[in-house]
Amino acid sequence: MADIHPTAIVEEGARLGDDIRIGPYCVVGAAVELGRGVVLESHVVVGGRTRIGDNSHIFPFASIGLKPQDLKFKGEESELIIGKGNQIREHVTMNPGTAGGGLVTRVGDNCLFMVGSHVAHDCIIGDNVIMANNATLAGHVSLGDNAIIGGLSAVHQFVRIGHHAMVGGMSGVEQDVIPFGSVTGDRAHLQGLNLVGLKRHGFEREDIHTLRNAYRLLFADEGTLSERLSDVAKVFGENSVVAAIVGFMRSESQRGICQPRDGHAD
Repeated sequence: MADIHPTAIVEEGARLGDDIRIGPYCVVGAAVELGRGVVLESHVVVGGRTRIGDNSHIFPFASIGLKPQDLKFKGEESELIIGKGNQIREHVTMNPGTAGGGLVTRVGDNCLFMVGSHVAHDCIIGDNVIMANNATLAGHVSLGDNAIIGGLSAVHQFVRIGHHAMVGGMSGVEQDVIPFGSVTGDRAHLQGLNLVGLKRHGFEREDIHTLRNAYRLLFADEGTLSERLSDVAKVFGENSVVAAIVGFMRSESQRGICQPRDGHAD
């Protein structure tokens, strides 16, 4: 059974799961699908071709699935797919995809989007991601599992943020951030590894120690980045944590890799 407030508008065609609650003055579009146990507090708007997974909770004045903020968008049938167990707080905005990005914006499971955060068209977001207050993603950004984007930060279009990476508050991220990396700054630079996150998520001390050694070699003064990456792969490549960074850096990038500002690791 659905608990729908009498002031809410649910357009014909919307698909509603069991045990959902739709609060006062919400609007749910005809092409929307809400999974089991979804809660929309008051004044939430969900439109477009949007799917929201089970047990997600959306707070007042969020705008989910409406037209992308992209002048190239011509009304193509694109989607916004949101996973299970997400918390989407007040004034959050999320847009569907466009023809230039595969026609889908995708959000994983168990993420937290704090007040005023924005997910633009064609973004791909993993599981357990946290975006703090007023953090902003431009189009085509990808965030790996367990990434954290600090408050008032902005991520440039096409940037990739690796899993378990941390973006400090008020940062402007213009280049890809390696998995487990920590960046900060008005034009963000790599300041080290996200050691707090590694420990919090239960990584073994031996893996953290190996990762720190690999990081120092990767961002040392000697040689080119390509040469140092090859050295890291040879020396530490059998370690799965280091291999994740090597694979990330060897995969296609449109923005380059964010590096330490002074040209070498701590």
